[in-house]
Amino acid sequence: MLDLFRSSDIDTILAQHAGPARYASDNTSREKQFRDLLEALPAAIYTTDANGYITFFNQTCIAFAGRKPKIGDMWCVTWKLYHPDGRPLPHEECPMAVALKENRPIRDVEAIAERPDGSRISFLPYPTPLRDDSGRLVGAVNMLVDITSRKHAEERMMLLTREVDHRANNLLAVIQAMLRLTKAATVDEFQTAFQGRLRALANVQRLFSVSRWTGASIRTIIEEELRPYAAADGKRIGLAGDDLRLTSALAQAIAVAIHELATNAAKYGALSAAPGRIDVQWQRNDSNTLWLLWRESDGPKVAEPQRRGFGVGAIDRLVQTLGGTVRREWQPGGLVCELSFPGNVP
Repeated sequence: MLDLFRSSDIDTILAQHAGPARYASDNTSREKQFRDLLEALPAAIYTTDANGYITFFNQTCIAFAGRKPKIGDMWCVTWKLYHPDGRPLPHEECPMAVALKENRPIRDVEAIAERPDGSRISFLPYPTPLRDDSGRLVGAVNMLVDITSRKHAEERMMLLTREVDHRANNLLAVIQAMLRLTKAATVDEFQTAFQGRLRALANVQRLFSVSRWTGASIRTIIEEELRPYAAADGKRIGLAGDDLRLTSALAQAIAVAIHELATNAAKYGALSAAPGRIDVQWQRNDSNTLWLLWRESDGPKVAEPQRRGFGVGAIDRLVQTLGGTVRREWQPGGLVCELSFPGNVP
């Protein structure tokens, strides 16, 4: 063990200023100090001789490898090894073997170690040849750095990046459709209508951001869109349903639908005059289909419009794109609109 860490300068001083017994004692003391130092380090460290037989390993190696190696094992303390892409890595081709065979340090290489219980660790090895005073190869030391947490974080970041890219493309497609279909008699009317629809989409994106992209609350979406029309006594708006979590596409469809229904109700329907009222109900059935009912009551008499505006078109397009259905009834007390979305909406 001591031969692998010998300093010629220190050995010379010890030999010149101490007798043989004292030198041997100091030699043993230094070896113990090195062993204690390596045992105290939080990294898995082991050494081999020039032929690759393990001569020492610290306690951290046991936790790292999930087993207790044996002095005299070849090349590695680990049970099985793999390349980062999952291909098996034979022990005789592992970084420590390469370092000894080619007599050079190995750096910037990743590998995966499999424990006997089947769990795997991604790690960076740092095998370094050790030489005596004459430069002859006498062994090597290797430090194994666990980077599993970092690799998992990188994988989560890649997944998040792909998800953000997908959501951005989806959002741009919706905005382009809104821009193409929004009609208005004046620039001001166009700006007002378009900004309102953008706000509906922005609210959805904000809710996803707050939830760390785990989903948006259907109740919160509906409350956000109807808040400007809610009376202080809470009697103009009624909501009923469990607080379901919606995926991105479904949340956007619900937000735009509620925004358009509320805008039309404020112009022509139950929200245009007292004592008009809006009730929104939703639920998931046994087949996971989402069902939403918009009901206006006590508003002015309404009739089915002769011209198909953006509001109707936007709702129909979004719902149909997701494989859903829309049903409308213009009753004397106001519009009743029923939306349904299948359970496989992404």
